[in-house]
Amino acid sequence: MATTTGRTSPAMSMKLLVDAKAGRVLFAEAGKDVVDFLFSLLALPVGTAVRLLGRRSVPGSASDLYASVQRLDAAAYLLPGADIGALLRPAVPSSIPLLCLPGPQPRPRLRPPRAQLRDGRERSCPTCAKPMTKKMYWARSDSGGSGQAAVSAATGRAKGFVQGVVTYTVTDNLTVTPMSAISSISLLNTFLVRDLSALQEKILRIGYKEGLAILKASLQSKTVLTDVFLAHKAPRPAA
Repeated sequence: MATTTGRTSPAMSMKLLVDAKAGRVLFAEAGKDVVDFLFSLLALPVGTAVRLLGRRSVPGSASDLYASVQRLDAAAYLLPGADIGALLRPAVPSSIPLLCLPGPQPRPRLRPPRAQLRDGRERSCPTCAKPMTKKMYWARSDSGGSGQAAVSAATGRAKGFVQGVVTYTVTDNLTVTPMSAISSISLLNTFLVRDLSALQEKILRIGYKEGLAILKASLQSKTVLTDVFLAHKAPRPAA
């Protein structure tokens, strides 16, 4: 079973051009956020892909390799200090917030009533000797997202990979190019579209669920957008 996040993921949207007769997506019109997400999939560690999608959903042998690491007796076979978490739980790059997994749970701290918080394990406060009964939580100062945003704000540089003033064309097999009227007409000719009345526009939102589906389909299919966004895939006419 795929891993789920415990928080709301940022949603994106893009416009699909669908050939209703053929039951396929011809191409999509997408902005910077969608293209940055698609490009960022290339930086996703294999171990994270297995963890996100679930072992049974990953084609090939990567899932079996992942299971091998899980079953290995760490005490007997791993080098001292080897970071097994880097293999089983590699971090999602900060450029893919849509697929971010929950981080480690914060460690609880106890504090006494009306006493200064102390980072210790005593059951009583070393200052006032009163029982430490209330749980407090702290987060590491170097933990992810907000730091990235601050760096971006400090440097004045936009995050991601592509310019935000351009609209991009994304084809069914995830080929990405800058969009223009000429390129759109060329694509229609490539797909041998003759009946323009059969073309439909659909504006779709991409959240965590759709992001996982795109990741999975990109590893298995050349018709990613059709597979993910069309509920019933009509049979293609013979060439």
